[in-house]
Parts: sequence; structure tokens; C-alpha cells
Amino acid sequence: MKVIEHLNEAKSTLFSFEILPPLKGKSIQSIYDGIDPLMEFKPKFINVTYHREEYIYKERDNGLLEKIAIRKRPGTVGICAAIMNKYYVDAVPHLICGGFSKEETENALIDLQFLGIDNVLALRGDSIKTESAFKPHTEGHAHAVDLIDQIMSMNSGNYMTEEYQLEPTNFCIGTAGYPEKHFEAMNLSTDLMYLKRKVDAGASYVVTQMFFDNKKYFEFVDACRAIGITVPIIPGLKPIKTLAHASFLPKFFHVDFPEDLSKELIKCKDNKAAEQVGIEWGIHQSKELKQANVPCIHYYTMSTSSSVKAIAREVF
Repeated sequence: MKVIEHLNEAKSTLFSFEILPPLKGKSIQSIYDGIDPLMEFKPKFINVTYHREEYIYKERDNGLLEKIAIRKRPGTVGICAAIMNKYYVDAVPHLICGGFSKEETENALIDLQFLGIDNVLALRGDSIKTESAFKPHTEGHAHAVDLIDQIMSMNSGNYMTEEYQLEPTNFCIGTAGYPEKHFEAMNLSTDLMYLKRKVDAGASYVVTQMFFDNKKYFEFVDACRAIGITVPIIPGLKPIKTLAHASFLPKFFHVDFPEDLSKELIKCKDNKAAEQVGIEWGIHQSKELKQANVPCIHYYTMSTSSSVKAIAREVF
């Protein structure tokens, strides 16, 4: 079932979450261990992230360095299939521009269709650690809107080859929105313009980047509606779990902490205290969002479910 169908049929705010694939060589049981505690809240869909290649250099016998591409967290497509088979819950794989040619993207979508996966979250993706800025594949897409265009073309039966009659795919496409704007955007207005292009291209719903101030989400939704973005906008929340998150999350995800939250975090002496603050703040955010009848609350679990479970028990 498509995510947009779940959203349209819902009588109240839905619960969903996102997980990371395990590190290469780890068992899928680690995925199940993270999902099992959250199944009591009846998620309608589970997102599975995709992680780009990284590069390492190994010295050869002749003293020269060899550049080798590795993927530390492979398995997104297989994990999605396993989730749907084990839990009978729709899985939403992330599909990214970075590192993929258009042909590789087409083949990935064909694999998803064969597996009965009809939802994707279309993203540009981040730059790799060795790049100062995002660099697209030489035969790939530079922007998420171009990726959405390709998916929609396949939904119309238009593949990269036209040698024979091709069956149209039937993907529901989600995309990302940034209540505090994407860090590369000149300002929020231009960021909203690019978001509208993605929606106009075929995205059926928007999932936001994490935020810690609900006011920014509500203002973001109002701004989207003002320029004609009418699709559901799902708020994404990330519970704080460690003291390191106090500096890491603002730096890496370009988000601000409200003053009340920062004051509580400053008081924390250890990770346990920080996690409790994160749970309490997550409950506060979630209750206010649910009271506002948001379509769904989407939690970024980072594959550790304890905080999300504590929040969901108070909200759902």
C-alpha cells in the first residue's frame, strides 16, 4: 500500500519511523531488535536509509596508493523486502542521486518493483566525506527533482530504452523538506521554491528534516501552503540520546535548539540525563503536533528504539 494512501485514509495521526541498515557483516537481527519494540504502536510504514560509498586508500606493494570504494551500510533493498515479509508493514527505501548513474537508478527501481515495494523517498543525498561539496555521478542526477522526474517517467512506462513495450511502474514518491532550510539554499524562499518543483514533478508527500522547535514546523507548513504546496507534510523528530548530540545535531543537520531545551541539556552531567531530557522534549513535541492533527509523526531512530518507544507510549 502506498504511503499517500495510508495518509489519506488515516482518521488520526499516524506513527512511523526510520532505521539505518546495519554495518557490513552484521546480522539483520539487529534490525529486528530495533523494530520489534515499536510494533505495538502499529507503524504504517518504515523508512530505510541508503548510505553512499566511501573511499579508502590502500598501499600497494610498489608503494603506490590504490583508491577503493566501500559501502559500510549496504542492504537497503534487501532490508525493505525482509521488513515487508516479516512484519507486513510497508517499507520505504531511500533512493539517492549521489553515486548512481541513471541506468543504475532504473535497475534499482526495477528490483524494487519485482519485490512489490511501491514506495520510495527520493533524495539528492549528501556529499561523501572526501568531497567539499556534492558531486553527482557523471551519468546521474544532480538534484532530487531530476530523480523524481525519472521515477515519474517510469510510472508512465518510459524507460531509458524504447526497444519494446514496457510496463509502467507504480511508485509513490516522497521527498524531503527543511523547516530551517537546506544549508545550501540561499534562503528559505528559494528552498521552498525548489521544494515546490519536487512536488510539482510528482512527489506525493513531504517528510521534514528533524527540528526541535514546533513553531518552525508550523511556520514551514504555512509557508508551503502559501505557495501552493498542498501535499501532506510529515514532521520528522529525532530524540536526543547523548550529551554529544547537543553539539553534533546542530552542526551536522543545521538545526537550532530552542532556549528551553538548551538550558536543560546544559544541566546534564551524563548521557543518561541527556537521554531523559530528549525523551521529555520528544513527548512535548509529539503531543503538540498530534493535537494539531499532523498527518503522521516520523521518528529518526538511528536504529535504537528505546527513546522512541518511551515517547510513543505517552503519545500513541
